[in-house]
Amino acid sequence: MTDDTQRPLDGSRTAPAVPAAEPTGAPRRNILMLMTDQHRVDTLGCYGSTTCRTPNLDALAATGTRFDSWFTPSAICTPARASLFTGAAPFRHKLLANHERNVGYIEDLPEDQWTLPEELRAQGYQCGLVGKWHVGEERTAADFGFDAEHYPGWHNPVDHPDYVRWLEENGHPPYRITERIRGRFPNGEVGNLMAARLQQPVEATFEHYLADRTIEMLTRYARDGEESDVPFFVVSSFSGPHLPYVVPDEYFDLYDPADVELPRSVAEDFADKPPVQQNYSRHWAFDTMTEAESRTLIAAYWGYVTMIDREFGRILRAVEELGLAETTAIAFSSDHGEFTGSHRLHDKGPAMYDDIYRTGGILHVPGAPAQVRDEFVSLLDLTATFLDLAGLETAPAVDSRSLLPLVRGEDVEWDDHVLCEFHGHHFPIAQRMLRGRRYKLIVSPESRNELYDLQEDPDELHNRYDDPRLSGVRQEMLADLYSRLQARGDNFYHWMSSMYEVGHLDHDPTMSGLDEVTYRG
Repeated sequence: MTDDTQRPLDGSRTAPAVPAAEPTGAPRRNILMLMTDQHRVDTLGCYGSTTCRTPNLDALAATGTRFDSWFTPSAICTPARASLFTGAAPFRHKLLANHERNVGYIEDLPEDQWTLPEELRAQGYQCGLVGKWHVGEERTAADFGFDAEHYPGWHNPVDHPDYVRWLEENGHPPYRITERIRGRFPNGEVGNLMAARLQQPVEATFEHYLADRTIEMLTRYARDGEESDVPFFVVSSFSGPHLPYVVPDEYFDLYDPADVELPRSVAEDFADKPPVQQNYSRHWAFDTMTEAESRTLIAAYWGYVTMIDREFGRILRAVEELGLAETTAIAFSSDHGEFTGSHRLHDKGPAMYDDIYRTGGILHVPGAPAQVRDEFVSLLDLTATFLDLAGLETAPAVDSRSLLPLVRGEDVEWDDHVLCEFHGHHFPIAQRMLRGRRYKLIVSPESRNELYDLQEDPDELHNRYDDPRLSGVRQEMLADLYSRLQARGDNFYHWMSSMYEVGHLDHDPTMSGLDEVTYRG
């Protein structure tokens, strides 16, 4: 296959010409990805939760590789998901915000953007996506090579014709909610819906429906694979546990709010933080809700997590029953985390705390050892990993690195920091984060930078950026971030040239080309 090959996806369009991945000769595996949205890592039993129950994901982790330092490239749905399917950092693919909160960025991937599903389909894979897409507004999952029903928006589209038909066929009642929990906006209006009791049985939930459709797709692909030896790539993408936490009685009441401990960072006073954080807290009306309501929200969130784990268990059992267990690699992760009251915030947004940037990441590959790895890895790395599992070279995934050497238990040199981005959500600001083992630096050009000592302050309550005792750490991390941004071509570094001690400038920061000799002399 040449780089200018036009690859048909269906009868209506052809994919743009992009560099093709090259076969490596390695055996090709089936690939199943289980994906959640806005999922806190501390709700998973395999990551230490002693209250919230996730037995099926725990069992997956016990037989595979659990990554303890797994991060999202951007804690916003659309840019993170676009990075997963392109292997490109958000600044590079340029799909930087959710459509619903877009402040002027592009709303669909460029036509010439290389994507993973198009590549895998071109290489003979059956590709299917069930559930949330949210990677652009006009172009759907089917436009990128997936067999997929289109589910618009960021949430469960409970009025979707296929879901409504499924409810009717199975004799289930329609969607209806009661006992809404919400705060009040600063202007006095009723605030965002945070949680509600769903008046449906578990078997009628949108999550149960998605699991049904995933199992149907796996069954069809397994049958086709037996007949033609064609592997599959399936993404089962759930909108939960993203707020609002709308769950039926069994899971709304599963955890007693009286047993909920509020996060320690609820002590946040925003005194030494970027002002946007306090504005964001007001937007989510945190202080207009009672402590009892906050506990109920967390309990409902835990219930939502456990309910989704139940549906993942159904999918994983289907993999076994279909005889796919020995040929299928299974990945689990989320696009990002969720505040759920941490730092007096909800949702995600302009605050680069670990609550929303560090997520769960599990990869089970048949034959690989069960283990825990602590290297800094990213949702971005799944792109190259999936290509590797398909027996393909990973060159098109420019910001992605295959995790398979780690999964095989090899001793591999790896980056000792992770770099993350934010480009705006609700509030149009840009930030960059460099996160190491002990220290985290966040640069916010519009207001105040942040520096945290995660060893002394794991809840990130005390901003040490101006602390003279950490001046050496601050300067070293600023220079490191600058050089990383410059090397990858992220123009965020340009304005840093004049603001911080980032090392000798070897270029004219005005980028005019009129006086390079001054800087290179």
